[in-house]
Amino acid sequence: MSDSSPTGPPDGRSVTRTLELRVPEMDCPSCAGKVTNSVEALDGIETIDPQVTTGKLFVEYDPNVVDDDDVRERVRAAGYSIESGRAGGSDRESDTVTLEFAVPEMDCSSCAGKVENALEGVSEIDSIETQPTTGRVTVTAAGTGSAVNPGPIVTAIESAGYEATPIDDERGRDRFGTPEPVWRSRRGVGTIAGGVLVTVGMVLQFVLPAFDPQAFVVAERAFHVSHLLFIAAVAVAGTPILRNGYYSARNRSLDIDFLMSAGIVGSVLTHHPFEGAMLAVLFSVAQLLERYSMDRARDSMRELMDLSPETATIQRDGQEVTVPVDAVARGDVVIVRPGEKIPTDGIVREGSSTIDQAPITGESVPVERGEGEEVYGGTINEAGYLEIEVTSEPGESTIAKIVELVEDAQRESTDREQFVERFASVYTPIVVALAITVAVGPPLLAGASWNTWFLRGLTLLVIACPCAFVISTPVSVVSGITSAARNGVLVKGGRHLEAVGEGDVLAIDKTGTLTTGELSVTDVVALEGADEDDVLRRAGAIERRSEHPIAEAIVDHADERDVGDAAGSVEDFEALPGEGVRADLDGVTHYAGKPDLFDDLANLEHTHVTDGGQVQAFEGAEARRQCERDDCIDLLREVVPDLESQGKTVVVVGTDEQLLGLVAIADRVRPEAEWAVSRLQAQGVRTVMLTGDNEGTARAIASEVGIEEYHAELLPEEKLEWIRRLDDEHGQVAMVGDGINDAPALATATVGIAMGAAGTDTALETADIALMGDDLTRLPYLFRLSRTANGVIRQNIWASLGVKAVLAAGAPFGIVTVIHAVVIGDMGMSLGVTGNAMRLSRIEPESPEDVSGSESEIEA
Repeated sequence: MSDSSPTGPPDGRSVTRTLELRVPEMDCPSCAGKVTNSVEALDGIETIDPQVTTGKLFVEYDPNVVDDDDVRERVRAAGYSIESGRAGGSDRESDTVTLEFAVPEMDCSSCAGKVENALEGVSEIDSIETQPTTGRVTVTAAGTGSAVNPGPIVTAIESAGYEATPIDDERGRDRFGTPEPVWRSRRGVGTIAGGVLVTVGMVLQFVLPAFDPQAFVVAERAFHVSHLLFIAAVAVAGTPILRNGYYSARNRSLDIDFLMSAGIVGSVLTHHPFEGAMLAVLFSVAQLLERYSMDRARDSMRELMDLSPETATIQRDGQEVTVPVDAVARGDVVIVRPGEKIPTDGIVREGSSTIDQAPITGESVPVERGEGEEVYGGTINEAGYLEIEVTSEPGESTIAKIVELVEDAQRESTDREQFVERFASVYTPIVVALAITVAVGPPLLAGASWNTWFLRGLTLLVIACPCAFVISTPVSVVSGITSAARNGVLVKGGRHLEAVGEGDVLAIDKTGTLTTGELSVTDVVALEGADEDDVLRRAGAIERRSEHPIAEAIVDHADERDVGDAAGSVEDFEALPGEGVRADLDGVTHYAGKPDLFDDLANLEHTHVTDGGQVQAFEGAEARRQCERDDCIDLLREVVPDLESQGKTVVVVGTDEQLLGLVAIADRVRPEAEWAVSRLQAQGVRTVMLTGDNEGTARAIASEVGIEEYHAELLPEEKLEWIRRLDDEHGQVAMVGDGINDAPALATATVGIAMGAAGTDTALETADIALMGDDLTRLPYLFRLSRTANGVIRQNIWASLGVKAVLAAGAPFGIVTVIHAVVIGDMGMSLGVTGNAMRLSRIEPESPEDVSGSESEIEA
C-alpha cells in the first residue's frame, strides 16, 4: 500500500508529502538500515521512518525536489520489493494490474534475489514479490490487464537463469507451477549428458589410459581426450550454474551459485578439469534433487488448490450450463449431483444430502445439509441432488480464503528463519576466507604443493555453501502450515506455529468454546405477583436489541412462547458491559442482568415467588424463611446458588421499584471438550478457563470438563488482565475463544486461536489460528504439530551445522574431498532436511476413540 498526502502550512512555503510503502521483506533493523541509507541518498528527503514490525516505510519528502517514483526506486535499489496496496491505495495502483508467474526453479532466498534484480530492469513493473517456498513471482505492472505483455517479464526472469510461465497461461493454470519431471527438464537432460561425458572421461583416464591420447598442449599443459570430455561436461552440465553465478556476481551476492561457479572455473583454469566436471555434474544433480524435494513440499499447496473444482453447472434461462468456477456470480444457482464437489459457498435451496466437509473443517463424519442451510466450496456432495444459491463472489469462497491466508502465512519469516539467514550471512564469508587461506597459505608460506592445497581449498569453498541450512526452516514451516490446513486448522504465520509449541499455558473461554454457545432457557421464576409470561415478555422486549448470546436465548424462548409481540415500545436501550442491559419499556426503566446489577435496586435476599409451590424446588428455602408467607424466598442464598450449581446462568429481571423474576439459561458442553482438555493436560499444557459467567456456572463447567483452574465473573478488561498476568508468569500464553466477543483477549495473547465457524470473516481476520470446524479435538493436534515442527526445525538446523562443521574440519587434512562436500554436505543434507520436514504431513488429529489404541504421534 502506498499513500501520498501533502502536509505543511497552507501558504505553501514549506510543503512536504508523506509516502507510505509496504516493504514486507524489511523485517529486521539491518534491513531498515539498508533501506534508510538508500533513500537518504536522494535530495529533498525530510524524514524516514522504517517500521520493521509492520513492514511499512514512511518517507516525508519535498515534492518539488523528489517524487514517489524516485523513493520507490531507491527502496528497490536496496534489494527490497514493494508490495502494492489494495484498490484505492494510491493514484498509481488504479492503473496497475497484478501478474503471477510460476518459477519452479526459484527455491531459495538467493534465487529470489536474482529474479528481483532481473525484474527491476523492466520499466513497466511497479512492485515485485517473490515466494521461493511456492515457486511463484507476483508483479504489479503499469497499465490494464489487456495492455500488459508478460513477455518482457518472462524474458527478464529467464535472463536470471530461471524458467517462468504466466499463471494465466494454459500451461500455468496451477498457480504453484506444475512440476515437470526433473530429469526430463532442460537442465536434467544437460546433467545426464554431462554425467555421461564425465563417466567416459574417467574410464579413459583411470581405467584405459592407453586409449586416452594427448590432444594438444597449451601453456605447457598437456590436454588429453579425457580432459576435453571433462571440459565438455562442464560446458553441458555447468552452464546453468555459471549463468546463475554471473548474476550472483553482478548482484554482489556471495551465494551458492557464485561459490560453485568460482570453484568450477578455478578448477578448469588451474588444469583440474576432472574436479571441475565432477563439481558441475554433482552440484547439478544436487540442485535437481533439491527441486524434486521442494516440489514435494509444494504439493501440499497444490492439494489445497485442487479442493475446488474447475467448473460448475449452473441454471441459466431454464437450462443447465457448465462454466468455469470463476464465472459463477453471487445469486447464481449451481447444481451439484452426488459425488461432485460443491464449487463455491452457498445456501441449499432445493434437496438434501450428506456433505463431506473434511477438506474445510477436517471433520471425519459427513454432516446432513438441507434447504436453508449453508454449504462450503470444496466440500463433497455424497448422496443427494442439490441446488445451491451462491453467496460468495468469485475468489471469495471459504476455500479461496484458506488458500490465500496459507500463502500469506508463508511470506512471513519466523524468528528462526531470520536467525538462520543472519547466521548464514556471517558463516559463508568466514568459510570462504578460510578456503582461500587454505588454498594459498601453505604453498606461499611453506612451499607446499599448489595442486594439493588448491583442491582442499576448493573443498572448503563448496562446504561454505549454506543451502541445506537456509532451507531447513522454511520447508518445515510450509509442511507444518499446509498439513494443519488440510486438517481443519488455519495457521496464519510460521511464527504462530512455532509459538504454540513453545508455550505450556492455554487460556480457554467458556461460552462458544468449551460449550456449544447454543443457549436455551431452562427455568423462569416469577416474583412479586408477576407471571412467567410477563417476565418473558418484558425480558424479551429489552433484550431484543442486544447481540449477546444470552439475550438471543431469552428472545428465542419468548418467541416460542408467543409472548414477544405483546411487548410495548422500547426506548433508551443501553448495554452495561459485564452486567446486563437497561431500557425504558412503556416509559418505565427495566433492567435485565446479573444479580449484582440489582444491588442498589432491590432486596434480593427477601422476595416472594408468585407460584408458592416453587419454593419447594430450592434446597433450604423453608429453613431460611424470613416472614410468615409461604412464598418467601432468598434469591441470593437459595435460588441463584442452586441454579448456578447446575451450570446455569441466572438473569434477574426487574424495574427500579419491583423485582419481576429471573430467567435461567444453560449452555451445552461440547461432547469432545473433556477429552480435549485431558489430552492437553497429558501433553503438559496448563489449561485455565476465563469466563464472564458466574462462579457457580464456571465451577460446574470446569468440573465437567476437568479444568482445575478457572476465573469467573470477569469483565472484558479483567479477562485481558488475566491474559497479561499469565503471560508475565510464563513468558507467553495462548488463548482459544469464539473469535467475536473474545477478540481483545485473543489479540493480547501471544497466540490467539479462534473457533473458526468454518471460515467466518471475524475468526479469519482477528485470530492468529482458526479451528475451522469448531472442533476442540484439533487443539491437542495443534500443540502436538507445533512441538513436532519446532523439534524438526531444531533437528534440521543443528544437523546442517554439525555436518558442515565435521566436513570443514576434515577438509584441510584431505580427509574430505570435493565429492564428499557435494554429495554429503550439499545434496545429502538438502534432501535430509526436506525429508525430515515432510514428516509433519504424517501427523494426524486424534479423536476420543483413537486414544485407547496405539499412539501415532511423532516425537520431537
